[in-house]
Amino acid sequence: MGILPTLILVFTFATVPFSHQTTQEEKPNWESNSRRVIDVKGGPDSVVWVVQLSDLHFSVHQPDRAFDFKKLVGPALSMINPSLVLITGDLTDGKSKDLLTMKQNEEEWLEYQNVMEDVVKRSRLDKNIFFDLRGNHDNFGVPVVGGSFDFFSKYSINGQLGRTTNVNSVTLQTAEHKHLFVGVDTTMSIGLRGPTNLLGHPTDELLAELDSELSQWDSQTTKPVTKISFGHFTLSFSAPSYSAKSLKDVFLNHSVSAYICGHLHTRFGKNLKRHHQLSNHISTLQKFFQFNVHQSYDNTVNCSVGAVPVKEFWEWEMGDWRKSRAMRILAIDRGHVSYVDIDFKSGGKKTIILPTFPLDSRFMSTSSSLHNYECQVMVPSSYETVRALVFSASPIVSVVAKVYDSRPGYHNLVLEAEMSKIGDESSRGDLYVAPWNYRAFEDPSPDRYWLQIEAKDITGRLTLTDLRPFSINGLTAKVSWTWTEFKVMGCEWAALYYPLLWSVLYFMLAILLIPKALLLFTKKRFTGKDFVNDWGFKNCVGFVLQELCKVPIAWFGFVAYLFYLILLPWFIGKVFTSGDERGYMTYLGWVVRSSSEKGKHEYVGSPDIIVLVLPHLLLVLIPSILVTGALAAEQAIYREHFHSLSGKKEDDNDWEAKSSLSHKSRKSCIGNRWISKALMVFCLAICWKHFKDCRALVKAYEMNPILHFPVYCFTVPLLLAFAVYKTRGL
Repeated sequence: MGILPTLILVFTFATVPFSHQTTQEEKPNWESNSRRVIDVKGGPDSVVWVVQLSDLHFSVHQPDRAFDFKKLVGPALSMINPSLVLITGDLTDGKSKDLLTMKQNEEEWLEYQNVMEDVVKRSRLDKNIFFDLRGNHDNFGVPVVGGSFDFFSKYSINGQLGRTTNVNSVTLQTAEHKHLFVGVDTTMSIGLRGPTNLLGHPTDELLAELDSELSQWDSQTTKPVTKISFGHFTLSFSAPSYSAKSLKDVFLNHSVSAYICGHLHTRFGKNLKRHHQLSNHISTLQKFFQFNVHQSYDNTVNCSVGAVPVKEFWEWEMGDWRKSRAMRILAIDRGHVSYVDIDFKSGGKKTIILPTFPLDSRFMSTSSSLHNYECQVMVPSSYETVRALVFSASPIVSVVAKVYDSRPGYHNLVLEAEMSKIGDESSRGDLYVAPWNYRAFEDPSPDRYWLQIEAKDITGRLTLTDLRPFSINGLTAKVSWTWTEFKVMGCEWAALYYPLLWSVLYFMLAILLIPKALLLFTKKRFTGKDFVNDWGFKNCVGFVLQELCKVPIAWFGFVAYLFYLILLPWFIGKVFTSGDERGYMTYLGWVVRSSSEKGKHEYVGSPDIIVLVLPHLLLVLIPSILVTGALAAEQAIYREHFHSLSGKKEDDNDWEAKSSLSHKSRKSCIGNRWISKALMVFCLAICWKHFKDCRALVKAYEMNPILHFPVYCFTVPLLLAFAVYKTRGL
C-alpha cells in the first residue's frame, strides 16, 4: 500500500466518531470489501441498537415521501444514535403516474442521493454505518449490474462506498459480545420490468457467500456472537437456487437470531412475522404452507449433555415508509433481540421507548430460550433486571416499569418499579433498569403477565409503550395470521407456482375433454329435462359442459387456445428500461438474451410471472369456458321450452307441466331469457377484466396488441362474442 493511500486511511479512521470507530483488532478479513468491524465505544456496554428503514419508494409523482423522510428521519436518528442504519430495499419507486410502467427513473435516484446526504448530515452519524440494499423496484428493467441503468450502483450509499458485492457484513463489537449483521441482495441478476419482477432469486454462489459471512467468527472468537441477517424479500417471496437450496436453509444452519426484511408493506397486516424451525419430519403440506406465525414444534426440553441444539430463527418484516412512515429500532441486549416499530405518520417523536428485557412472548421468544431457562444454562444476571432503552429529545425525569397480571380477566397491576439510568454523559444512549424477582413471574402460561414502560420528560410529557406479554420461562404465546397475512407470509409462492399452474391446466383440459369423450364414446347424456327436474350439481355441470361441446367452434377454440398457452409464447415485450431488444414470455418465464454470453437466451422471471399467468387462467379463461357452456345450456333449455309451447313435441307437455307446477319463476326466466341476458353481462365483465389486463401489459412492456400478443389479447373476447351470437336464437 502506498504512502498516500495509507495516510488517507489513517485520517479516515481518526475522524470517525467515538461511538462508531472501526478497528483492525480481531478483524476477520480487512482486505475483504464485504467484511467490516466496528468497535462500539461508550456505554451501556451490554446493549447495541440499530435502525431499520424499508420500502421508501421515493417517486417523482409522490414528492411527500422524500420530503417527510428528509424532515423526520435525520432528527430521529440524531436522537436515537444507532450503531447501524439499515435500509432494506425499494429505495425508489420506478413507476409511472398510472402505476403501469415500471422501469428506472434517474431523477428519483438523484433525489434519493440528495435526501440521504441531508439525512446523514442532520443525524451527525458517520456515513459508513449506513447500509442500503436493492429491492425489486430498484432493479426494474436493469439488464446488467454495473450497466448504464444500474442507478443503485451509482447513487446508493453502498454504491458510493464501494460495497459492490451482493453479501456484506459488519460486526458490532463490545467488550463482551460480538453482533454480526449480514446484508444480502437477492434481486434478479437480469432485472425485468414489473410486474414480473417480484421475488428474490438467490444463486448457489450467493448462498455459499452468505454461509461464509455468517460463519466468519465461528472459530475465531470466544465471545458470544449474535447473528442478524437483513435483506429486502420475505422468505415467502424468495425462490430457491438452481440446486434447490434457499436462504432459509442457510439461516437455519447458523441459527441466526433474526432475518429482518421489508417488501410486503403494512397494508397486508401488522403481524408479518414468522418463526422458522428445523424439523426432521416435514409433511408435504408444510413445504408449501405455514398456517400460523409460530411453526409447530415439540416443547419437550432435552437437557442431556450432547443434545443437539434447536435450529431456528425469526423472520420480521417491518412495513414501509411509502405510506406507513415506519421505522424500526432493533436492540441486542446480552443476546436478547428485541425491537419496536415507530409510526411517523403523525409527525416526529419526542420520546421512544424500547423494552429490551423481558422479551415479547408473541414475536421474540424462541424454543432455545425455553431450553436455556429450563436447563439453567442462561446467564442469570441477564434475568435479574427489567431493562429498556429510552430515547428522548428532552431530559427524562422518571421511568417506571409496570407488570400486569391478566389472570383475573383484566390487567391487574402487580409490580410498579422505578427504573434507574445506567451510564453517564458519554453513553451512546440511555438504558434504564429496575431489579426484580424474576422467579416470581414463572408461569406455564406464556401470556399471563404483561409489561409496560412509562417515561416522563422534563416538560411533564408521558410516553407509554404498548402492553406486551412476556414469559420468563421462554414459552411462546401463539398468534394467528389474518387471511391476508397468511397469503403473503404463510404461502411459499415459489414452490406453489408449478403445482398450481398444472392443477389449473389439468382442470381445464378435464372439463373440456371428458364431456366430449362421453358424447363420442358413451351413451351418457345430460339433458335439459334432467336439469330442470333435478338441479343437482352433477346434472348442472354435466349438462353445461356437454352443451359446450355442441358448439364446436367455441369448444375447439378453447382447446386450441389452451395448447397455445402451453406450447407457444404468450406475448413479446420490452423488459428493460430502454432499448429495442424484446423478450418473449411463456409459462416458464421470460426468454431474454443473456448479458454474460452473447447470443445465448435464457429463462428469467420464474416464478415471478405467477402474477400474470394464474390471474389470466383463473379469472379470465376458466370463467369464459364456463359461461360459454352456460350460454349453450340456456339455449338448449329455451329451445325445449319453446318447442313445448308450440306443440312440436308430443311428450314435452308432460315435461312442461312438471316443470311449471312449483317453478313458475323458472318458466318466466326461461321464456324471457333473463338467464341469457345475465350471462351476457357476465361476458362483458370478463372482457372488461381481460382488456384491463391487456392495457396494463401494453403499458408495462410497450407492446402493440396486434403485433406482439394478438392471440392472447383477442382469442377470449372473440370466443365469447361468438358464443353470444351463436346462442342468441333457437
